[in-house]
Amino acid sequence: MFSFYIIKILFLTTMAFIFAMAFTPFLTHFLYKHKLGKQIKNNGKTPIFTKLHAHKQGTPTMGGVLIWVTVLFFSVLFFYLAKFFPESFFQNLNFLSRSQTLLPLGVLIATALVGLFDDWLDVRAKGILGGGGLNIFYRLLIYTIIAIIGAWWFYYKLGWDIFHVPFLGDYQLGWQYIFIFIFVIVATAFSVNETDGLDGLAGGVLLTSFVAFGVIAFAMGKFDLAAFCGVIVGALLAFLWFNINPARFYMGDTGAMSLGITLGIIALLTNAVLILPVIGLIFVVESASVIIQVIAKNVYGKKVFLSTPIHHHFEAKGWPEPKIVMRFWVIASVSAAVGLIIFLLDKST
Repeated sequence: MFSFYIIKILFLTTMAFIFAMAFTPFLTHFLYKHKLGKQIKNNGKTPIFTKLHAHKQGTPTMGGVLIWVTVLFFSVLFFYLAKFFPESFFQNLNFLSRSQTLLPLGVLIATALVGLFDDWLDVRAKGILGGGGLNIFYRLLIYTIIAIIGAWWFYYKLGWDIFHVPFLGDYQLGWQYIFIFIFVIVATAFSVNETDGLDGLAGGVLLTSFVAFGVIAFAMGKFDLAAFCGVIVGALLAFLWFNINPARFYMGDTGAMSLGITLGIIALLTNAVLILPVIGLIFVVESASVIIQVIAKNVYGKKVFLSTPIHHHFEAKGWPEPKIVMRFWVIASVSAAVGLIIFLLDKST
C-alpha cells in the first residue's frame, strides 16, 4: 500500500514538473511582451541594495504564477476526472480532500491573487502610501486577515485546537490556538517574503522545506497532503530551472506570499509547528536579520548589517550572488534533514 502512495506522489511530482516546464514559454512570452518587469526603487532609503541590483531592472516578475497555476490545474483536473470516472485510474490520482488539502489549496490561490495584485502595483510603479506595491503595513495586514480566516477554519470547521510539542506530547489549547495559528502564518509569510531577494534563493529553500513536510505528511498517513507537497515541489523545480542566476524571471509576491502562507498552513496541518523553524532555518535567519537591523537603527542609531535581509549583507561584502544562494541551499538542506530527524525521533517515542 505504501509503495502505491509513493508511486502516486512521485508521478504527480514528475507530471507537475513537465507541465510547468511546458507552460513556462507561454508565461515568459506574456511577461516580456507586456513589460511586466521588476522595478528597482531608487528613493535613497536603500542605496546599497539599489546599487547591487540596478542591473535587474526590468526583469519580469510574477513568475510565481507558474507554481500556483500548476498546483491548481492538477488539483482540479484529477478531482473532476475522479468524479466523472469513479472507477478509473484517475480516482487514484485525486488528492483534493476537505480534511487535508482543500484549505492549503484555497489559501494558496487566494494569497497568490493578492500577491499578483501587489506585483502589478510594483511593475506599474504604483503603491499604497508610497513606493511600488503594497507597503509593509498592508502586507502584514493581509497576512493577518488570511491567518484569521484560516484559524477560523481550523478551529470551527476542523475542530482543531491541539498543539504538539516534540518529545513532550499534545496540549489542548482551546480558543488560544487561534493566536498561535495567526502568529505562525504571519511569521512564515513575512520570513519567506524577506528571503525572496536573489536568483533562485527563495525557490531553492522553499523546495527543501516542502520536500521535508511532504515526508512528514507521508509519515503521518496524510497522503493527499503529501501529494499536494509533491506537486508544489515539481512546479518549484521547473521554476528554479528558469530562476537560477541569471534569472529569466522572478517569483514575485504572487509566489513568495502564497507559498509562505501555504507552508505555514501545512506545518499546522501536520502539527509540526515547532519543527518549522528548524526546517526553515534560512527563513528564520533572514527575517531575524531584518528585525535586528530595524531595532538597531531605531534604538541605537547604527546598523548591524551592511544591508538586510542578510543575503544582501553578504552581497555588499563582495560575495558573488550564486555563491550566496548555493551556500544557503546547503544550509537549508541540512536544516531540513535535522528537522526530519527531530520529527522521526519524536514519532518513535
